[in-house]
Amino acid sequence: MYSRFKTFIILTSLFALVLVAIRLFPHPALKDSLLFSTAIYDQNGELLRLSLAPDEQYRLWVPLEEMNPRLIEAVQLYEDQWFEWHPGINPIALTRAALSTYFKGSRQGASTLTMQLARRYYRIQSQNIGGKIQQIAAAIWLEIRYSKKEILEAYLNLAPYGANVEGVGAASLVFFHKPVKNLTLTEVLSLAVIPQNPNKRGLQKKIQADLLTARKRLYQTWLESHPQDKKYQSDIKTRGHSFIIKDLPFRAPHLTDYLLKKNEIETGNDKQIYSSLDLKLQNSLERILEQYIEQNRSKGIHNAAALLIDRHSGQVKALLGSANYFDKEIDGQVNGVFAKRSPGSTLKPFIYGLGLDQGILHPLTVLKDTPTSFGPFTPENFDGSFVGPITAQDALIRSRNIPAMTISAKLSQPNLYEFLKKAQVHQMASEQHYGLALTLGGGEISMLELARLYLMLANGGKFQSISFLKDQKSATQQSLISEEASFIVLKMLERNPRPDLESPAKPAVAWKTGTSWGFRDAWTAGVFDSYVLVVWTGNFNNEGNPVFIGVQTAAPLFFKIVDAIRAQGLRGKLVQETPPPKLKLMEVCTASGDLPNAWCPERSWTWFIPGKSPIKVSSLHRAINIDTRSGKATCETGPHVKTEVYEYWPSDVQQLFRQAGMPRRSPPPLPDCAQRQKFSQGPQILKPKYNTRYLIELSKTRSINLQASVKSTEERIYWFIENGYVGQSLGDEILNWSPPKPGTYQLRAIDSQGQSTSREVTIEFVP
Repeated sequence: MYSRFKTFIILTSLFALVLVAIRLFPHPALKDSLLFSTAIYDQNGELLRLSLAPDEQYRLWVPLEEMNPRLIEAVQLYEDQWFEWHPGINPIALTRAALSTYFKGSRQGASTLTMQLARRYYRIQSQNIGGKIQQIAAAIWLEIRYSKKEILEAYLNLAPYGANVEGVGAASLVFFHKPVKNLTLTEVLSLAVIPQNPNKRGLQKKIQADLLTARKRLYQTWLESHPQDKKYQSDIKTRGHSFIIKDLPFRAPHLTDYLLKKNEIETGNDKQIYSSLDLKLQNSLERILEQYIEQNRSKGIHNAAALLIDRHSGQVKALLGSANYFDKEIDGQVNGVFAKRSPGSTLKPFIYGLGLDQGILHPLTVLKDTPTSFGPFTPENFDGSFVGPITAQDALIRSRNIPAMTISAKLSQPNLYEFLKKAQVHQMASEQHYGLALTLGGGEISMLELARLYLMLANGGKFQSISFLKDQKSATQQSLISEEASFIVLKMLERNPRPDLESPAKPAVAWKTGTSWGFRDAWTAGVFDSYVLVVWTGNFNNEGNPVFIGVQTAAPLFFKIVDAIRAQGLRGKLVQETPPPKLKLMEVCTASGDLPNAWCPERSWTWFIPGKSPIKVSSLHRAINIDTRSGKATCETGPHVKTEVYEYWPSDVQQLFRQAGMPRRSPPPLPDCAQRQKFSQGPQILKPKYNTRYLIELSKTRSINLQASVKSTEERIYWFIENGYVGQSLGDEILNWSPPKPGTYQLRAIDSQGQSTSREVTIEFVP
């Protein structure tokens, strides 16, 4: 007796060890051999699209933890109340079903959840005895290898719901357009009873008497443990609202196409993708673009694209790759956001930004818009005319080609080509291929790349990637333009008048247009509120149209979108625009853009980057002594001599003034004595002292005094260190300067008449 008991214990232990070994032995997860759909949502969980799995089924894997707990309980209550206790089969139920089937002729089900999973997972035909035995064996095999949680999770993700819909995740999206965790009790009970007979109870049908009956029966059982749910009794009796497969949303198709392809390349498996898209913004852009195309169809405008990005996160909030995804005549399924097109003048802001950083200009630097040749290249302006002297700010706003070319020709380290390469503009040809034509849009860039450049401007010159996913923030990389230059460029662009108002937008919008050669592309790109917006109109077949002019075609669409977003209260997190700490305001002579001399009649304030911005004393206005008797210039003084101020413009600019009907008064010829006349003594530097070494303690304020003597205490003195502007003072005033590091510096003081003096000063830092 003892020997038998011992043998029994040994065999039982061995059997238990075998079961444990099988369970612990590495085996694939149940979902690993299955194929799944991909669900894409907007940032708020609204379904955008549910794709078919590769086997043409709607099947979406949802972890048990993300399911509605009431659904899990209802399924077990209806299908298998002993699920947690049996080993994969229910012997009592099997015996009862066998007796009923073979002796009474009444077919009765006895399949546990594990058996149902085995039949679907292994594709077992269980209508005959052999198939049923195979199903039982497969169910036991599943129980040995997998936990109850894994089995229940797999069943819920493979349960049949009619047509080609499998699993509660896909069924919830197809029939109720919501994730399974958000289902109501009525919807939960419906999904619990359908798999038992999906052909009769499936939600694809309009009338489901069998579904209502089964659901009522389950509801009565449910109330036994949940009496508080009696309040849902009226809902249970009605069919309720549901959808069918053809009602599945197909929103933002260009974006979802991109995400599906990207997901397939990166994972090749199932995924629920939460995009960064805001469906309210997406719907708004789609509606505006559709209306715009309809209103302008008679002009030959049939296609457009738009991209809206949050400037804080770098996330895409709305994307329209074409005017109509389903319009074959415009190749609507082409995604214009990724297509390479000529950018026209939309790159000019970055030329000016680089020029600001490289000390070529400040906003009121006066540039020449005159006929100019750049080697063999002789560009013209869009309107075929020239305006003569023009400030950098106005040249950018009015998109004058000659000033932009002049600045671009002076750029180095980086020039425009090198800048675009650093900004990850791909598929560019060699620099020699473009030459200076790149300034006028001679290359190609995608809407996404262009938006990334304007996003950089909106974020202080810091280049960052663009994200399409809710939980993926944009990664900030290197600074390509200084914070000061970015701020100035945006302020310059904010002065660009709206095409419908002929005055700057309020609240401010920083925007720029572009028109490609041959009128193939019309662009507008800009920054407003918390967004970066880029719009394009044109044709994917590169067919030109004279109406494809940025300011006439793209700009109106751009501002319709801006106005709609603001009207709907979707402006997002607004930005408090404050000047960078290093940026200063500087008074300059309005006509020349230089520091005003004593004879400058009109002055203006402009932004200035210390140590970078080009500042010199204006020489445009000069005082000449005129003999009233002869009307000629003289070196004499007396009662018959008066002083008049003349403007000394270059000859090519004077010619443009004459052509425009605004001739300037020509200065008279100077007498010989003027060439020999000695000017009065210029400023004399008093501090720092000559040939003196300054020792500055590290623990104290690092500053030394700058002071100079001039003819009058009211005369202005401009101070420069190593060609970088430091500040200005009056008469014998003291200006404090803080050396950034030890070394020898060249100090220069210039008075209002342009006379200067310089001095070397050596600085040492000591403990």
